[in-house]
Amino acid sequence: MFRFAHPEYLYLYIALPFVIVIYIYLNIKKRKDVTKLGSLDLVKQMMPELSLKRSYLKFWIVFVALILGVFLVAGPQFGTKVEKVEKRGIELVIAIDVSNSMLARDVTPDRLSRAKQLLSRIIDARKNDKIALIVFAGEAYVQMPLTTDTQSAKLFLNSINTNLVPVQGTVISKAIDLGINSFSSDKDVDKAMILITDSEDHEGDAIQIAKRAGDAGIMVNVMGIGSVDGSPIPESQYSNNFKTDTEGNVVVTKLNEEMAREIAHNGKGLFVQADNTNTAINALEAELDKLQTKQMESLAYSEYDEKFPIIAWILLIVLIVEVCIFDKKNRIFRNVRIFKR
Repeated sequence: MFRFAHPEYLYLYIALPFVIVIYIYLNIKKRKDVTKLGSLDLVKQMMPELSLKRSYLKFWIVFVALILGVFLVAGPQFGTKVEKVEKRGIELVIAIDVSNSMLARDVTPDRLSRAKQLLSRIIDARKNDKIALIVFAGEAYVQMPLTTDTQSAKLFLNSINTNLVPVQGTVISKAIDLGINSFSSDKDVDKAMILITDSEDHEGDAIQIAKRAGDAGIMVNVMGIGSVDGSPIPESQYSNNFKTDTEGNVVVTKLNEEMAREIAHNGKGLFVQADNTNTAINALEAELDKLQTKQMESLAYSEYDEKFPIIAWILLIVLIVEVCIFDKKNRIFRNVRIFKR
């Protein structure tokens, strides 16, 4: 993958043809000035060591240097870059519900979109933590393993949708259990989970798994998405048709606030209900800030790597060659005639 960091500088290439035109004009003018002194052949005889070919060559070398210079300031980037990053934070696993009920529109624009907005804010606020992402519905999957590279987390966030988990339903216990196994074995750093869900759990052991996590020193926080009054479930994200049961009744999904509070309580964490303000995020931030941090080292990957040094070295070599070429012929080789008898 290739790109320019500053592609606007490529517009400078528009000026290069004008440079050639000006050079040609100046050469014509110079020839006219020389002819005022006499014929060109006579002037050449008077200046035997002057080489016009070298003068032309020097111009084209400078012209190539201009091309490379514009290319350089445009910032060519390609490939990937790996860096070691040291940060001081906690280990945080975020599990987001991607069941069909998250398409309900009792929050704007819908539960899943709102959850992704909140998740983006959480990632931005926890830049010093190691973060892992889990998606769950009827099953749970690791979307991104534990890493300090929060930019990668933002990239994974864009791909989250209800089609990521083929088995539908909401089984929170599997998300918590997978979250427990996603942490490192490091005992010197505090660990926490954030469940972003409407808490419509289809199995009854989520509370017991949350208690096991809490007893193991893993704080389980729950961010409830949705309203207690409920909302119908669209057949797809942009559909105005709603899911119905076997009897043709519209299915209504409601935030199970009681279940969410029980999970958070047994996980020794905090329950917050998401709204259109930053209240929930601020409350979670305050709770996570109480945890003990640790200096952590990890590898961070950037999608593009700067290729500045390579172009700079080529440009430097071209300029050195131009400086080493003189307008006068080399005295050693001036009488050498390779192509003439």
